[in-house]
Amino acid sequence: MHRSFDWFRTPRTPLIALSALVLLGASCAGPSPNLPPSPNAPSASSAPEAPALPPSVEQGRFTSPTPAVHVLLWGQPGEVIERTLVQARQAGFRWVKQRFEWRYVEPHQKGGYEWNEPDRLVNALRSAGLGIIARVDDQPVWTNAQRIFPVAAPPDRLDDWGDFLSALAGRYKGKIQAYEVWNEPNIAREWGEQRPDPARYAEMLKVSYQAIKRADPQALVITAGLSPTTERSERAMPPADYLEAMYRAGAKGSFDLLGVHAAGFKASPEADPADVAANPQLANNDPSELALRRVYAFRYVEDLRALMERNGDGQKQVAVLEMGWTTDLRPNSPYHWHAVSLEQQGDYLVGALGWAEQRWASWIGPMTIIYLAQPDWTARDEQYWWSITNPDGTTRPAYEALKRHLGLRGG
Repeated sequence: MHRSFDWFRTPRTPLIALSALVLLGASCAGPSPNLPPSPNAPSASSAPEAPALPPSVEQGRFTSPTPAVHVLLWGQPGEVIERTLVQARQAGFRWVKQRFEWRYVEPHQKGGYEWNEPDRLVNALRSAGLGIIARVDDQPVWTNAQRIFPVAAPPDRLDDWGDFLSALAGRYKGKIQAYEVWNEPNIAREWGEQRPDPARYAEMLKVSYQAIKRADPQALVITAGLSPTTERSERAMPPADYLEAMYRAGAKGSFDLLGVHAAGFKASPEADPADVAANPQLANNDPSELALRRVYAFRYVEDLRALMERNGDGQKQVAVLEMGWTTDLRPNSPYHWHAVSLEQQGDYLVGALGWAEQRWASWIGPMTIIYLAQPDWTARDEQYWWSITNPDGTTRPAYEALKRHLGLRGG
């Protein structure tokens, strides 16, 4: 059932800072990976007998930073869910991000909610002692007169969206701690193949904030992570342009945390965005203006943080909703140019957390690493190459590196 539209993908062009993830099943021909299995693969039998209570947020703020991991459990068999959550806990994660797609919860008609699967997932996550960041997006077909499907598109009536969020947050009051509202609305493929519209998204955010807070005042509302693109066109807006336009449209009072996406691309996590932008190898020979090419650095997060501060939102935290480095060396892959080795992937992820611990502690919240792999992923899936585990449940060097790091810092 799962379908991922996670990060911007277009035919390779120097005008785009290509991000990580695309439709499940999209493929680029290439050799199978040489990924040795780990002897330390977690198993369901090693689950803790008495897991800790799910973590909470204090006074509307996450612990700084809060390592999290992206899981994709919707529709998976029970044994896969159990294995995945054991892996999350054993690595030291106490928070996960999971999608709750509107089209699966209220699929056929307004008010026709189907709660069996979200109930199952929320109960499993809470039983494992894990906090939940829920990504909510993806409209049912009945919400668009043009029947835009399966492309993600805003509904014709934002009241329908608000009613859905109110029902969801009310049912899981105190159980889902945070909600990410939509995903990458700064690219057309996540906005009904229409020109990105930050003013309309700001309106969606206001409706979302009111609906969620009305149902669960303690739940936190996080803006959508924005695609790290350098393109200005009918199909894309760079993140800083989009965020500034959101503020101009009045989004300021309608979220608790700013969501960002932080691809590392080819550079190490500590690399200065100015240096990355000026280096053709690290910026994929992108001819865009220098300021736009800063998105190729993990630390571009700091640029968006500065923009928040200029708009009077310095008291709020930033939530990194997707972060990672790909190991995709397939010759025909659009991500080939910035692939790193398995060992580098682990070093860079640990380095990114370390940078945040040392320099972002006053304002950083969740930092969500992609992914714990699904069992049906293969080397033809882009997500496969960003993951820190293998589809068979064995672990990769990045998982082991993170497990050591999180163990040393206490999770």
